[in-house]
Amino acid sequence: MGRSVSLLTRRGCHLCEVAAGQVRAAAAAAGASYAEVDVDTDRELRAEYGDRVPVVLIDGVEHGYGPVDLGRLRQALQPAV
Repeated sequence: MGRSVSLLTRRGCHLCEVAAGQVRAAAAAAGASYAEVDVDTDRELRAEYGDRVPVVLIDGVEHGYGPVDLGRLRQALQPAV
């Protein structure tokens, strides 16, 4: 089963728009699935992550938030050796 990458965003968030392109490309390069989730569509997500978007989740686990560290993200998506 492949890796999954989710990006928690919100409408009107410029940093989220920038992160979406970066994270989508990194996920594709690693062969991982990619999904965007608007935190404002879910009360629990908004309460947990609303002030910290964008948030990157890898396999459901928080990887980071705010500006994307592409090197760190790519490294995390590398297959285990």
